Amino acid sequence: MPNSETRLFVAKELETALAQMAREIVAGRQANVPLRLVGIRTRGVPLAERLARLLTPIVSQEIPVGAVDITLYRDDIGQADHWPVLRGTDVPFDVDGTEIILVDDVLYSGRTVRAALNAVCDLGRPARIRLAVLVDRGGRELPIQPDVVGLKVQVEGSQRVRVRITPIDPVDEIVSTSAN
Repeated sequence: MPNSETRLFVAKELETALAQMAREIVAGRQANVPLRLVGIRTRGVPLAERLARLLTPIVSQEIPVGAVDITLYRDDIGQADHWPVLRGTDVPFDVDGTEIILVDDVLYSGRTVRAALNAVCDLGRPARIRLAVLVDRGGRELPIQPDVVGLKVQVEGSQRVRVRITPIDPVDEIVSTSAN
């Protein structure tokens, strides 16, 4: 059966949500601690880059952005029937003593974030790690909560929330899909 799709956010609303997230990041920032963003591959990376561009004029300095690949940190890696595709971790700065904002597109079970925390902590010892997600869809399997959220939605377990974001996707939007 075909999937039905409901648009939750369009490009303009997505930009408004990101601007609000940037303000929340600054409001909760630790004084005198370097701020860094780390996007979780795949869609967390362009979101982190956009947040960094929004944060730069607010904090009057450029905010470095890195990318973390959680593939080898997943708790289901041995259960797949295919070899995982590695996209690589690229964190071009020292994480020791910094405030890391871990950025992802959708928070659901918490397992991706748990894996990302392990990956970041393998790189060093940040002073603090906060989680910023564009969409919190509920349904946690682990005790992980976001510090900064763009959109909070409640959807059924059978539904998916998809973030489409340029340059990965042709348009910026957030949709929920469900089987009919």
